Amino acid sequence: MNGAEALIETLQLCGVEVCFANPGTSEMQLVAALDSHARIRPVLGLFEGVVTGAADGYGRMADKPAATLLHLGPGLGNGLANLHNARRAGSPIINLIGDHATYHLHYDAPLTSDAAGVARPMSDWVRVARSARDLPQAGAEAYAQAMRYPGAIASLIVPADHAWDEGASTVAAAIPAAPPKAPAAVVADAAEALLSTGPTALYLGGRALRGQALIAAGRIAAATGARLICETFPARMERGAGRVAVEKLPYFGEQAADYLKDFTAIVFVGAEPPVSFFAYPGKPSWLSPDGARLVRLASLREDAEDALSSLAAALDAPTEPGLIQPAGIPPAPDGPLNLMSMGAIVAERMPADAIVSDEAATAGLALYPMTAGAAPHDWMTLTGGAIGQGLPLAVGAAIACPDRKVLALQADGSGMYTCQALWTMAREKLDVTTVIINNGSYAILNIELARVGVQNPGPKALSMLSLRDPALDWVAISQGMGVPAVRATTAAEFRAALADAIAHKGPRLVEAIV
Repeated sequence: MNGAEALIETLQLCGVEVCFANPGTSEMQLVAALDSHARIRPVLGLFEGVVTGAADGYGRMADKPAATLLHLGPGLGNGLANLHNARRAGSPIINLIGDHATYHLHYDAPLTSDAAGVARPMSDWVRVARSARDLPQAGAEAYAQAMRYPGAIASLIVPADHAWDEGASTVAAAIPAAPPKAPAAVVADAAEALLSTGPTALYLGGRALRGQALIAAGRIAAATGARLICETFPARMERGAGRVAVEKLPYFGEQAADYLKDFTAIVFVGAEPPVSFFAYPGKPSWLSPDGARLVRLASLREDAEDALSSLAAALDAPTEPGLIQPAGIPPAPDGPLNLMSMGAIVAERMPADAIVSDEAATAGLALYPMTAGAAPHDWMTLTGGAIGQGLPLAVGAAIACPDRKVLALQADGSGMYTCQALWTMAREKLDVTTVIINNGSYAILNIELARVGVQNPGPKALSMLSLRDPALDWVAISQGMGVPAVRATTAAEFRAALADAIAHKGPRLVEAIV
């Protein structure tokens, strides 16, 4: 085999089943190798940000890595924003990044770059293959690194000559290391903190918001009266009727600081103490209350389920969790569509076991709380703040979980960053219903302009935040990408359009004018 064939077969043996790709000339040997390995599904994205964002969504839902295939350092550069989000989410991804043949690099051809240097800031592990025989070994190492709990970004640079040179062979899959566990002394410290006088809280992130870990958190709440709070932008959270209810920390720093100010003890699991998303004049960056007892029970890379189960045992917590979310759908008044009626209708129409990709931005402030009592579902958010994640994330989730409906709640401005994801949805016939919340503005930046102290902004400043001249036509954009679409301006129109879209198996888009 040549190096490319040995690498792809090694990844297949490791369990990689999907490759999200936007390849170029230097990656043609890898394209050919994928063609001969039927168990790895190639998925084309028309922009590298779609490729990396889809790999993030796949990793969050599959709990194992997909591969990406990217064209040299510049192609990788196009995908870095969503790799930043994926790294913040703790998602497992293997990036295969082509490079010029080693003997060609010194000629400094137009696409020559420091590919490893481009990869390093958004990767947890970077390796440049040394030969064709080394390439499959590096692939096995990349898989083991990507599977480092809860997931990591492994970037492998593949020189073209190492891909086409002969004499390589497959390498056995490496066994990923088990996640470290919280020490017994820290578990005891956390139990003591939660039993102390005054209001206490468990602050949850990462894998603490899923499955048995979340049930254990509910048991701890039942034993201690602690409130359950999660980070503002969780990677993936199980929520809805019948599941343990978790409060979400407010986005704006001063609101978050006020929200936390009365707690005397906070135990952190799968997350670090929160800080303000940005610095603002005269407003706090550190959000935990002064004088509160802060216990880091488990970091993002420590076993959250084991930590919470051990803490529940130390507290002799009851078998049944507390804080179970009751079913409940808020009323949706008729008339012109607004965020409150939209949230109520989304909650009403959401099918059981749906997956939500939330990049609704300011609209999410209403949509998230109004869907608390909807049918059980998973909710994914914009973990790293680099916008343009929502549509690609939905692509990856739909490929990871083909039997579950994916609902993408997408703001109009950030949707334009990666609208090419709609084409991939159509090409792959993915079961994604996209709701574009069209308010004709970068609405969050209108808020932020005032928050940083700008008084009476003029027409030039306001023009940089408006999307109305010309207005975006998402129905036309979607249909041009092959996804059927309709527009809704009233609550009745939105209810009918969303119901019809969800009833269909395959991609649909509803443009909601608010």
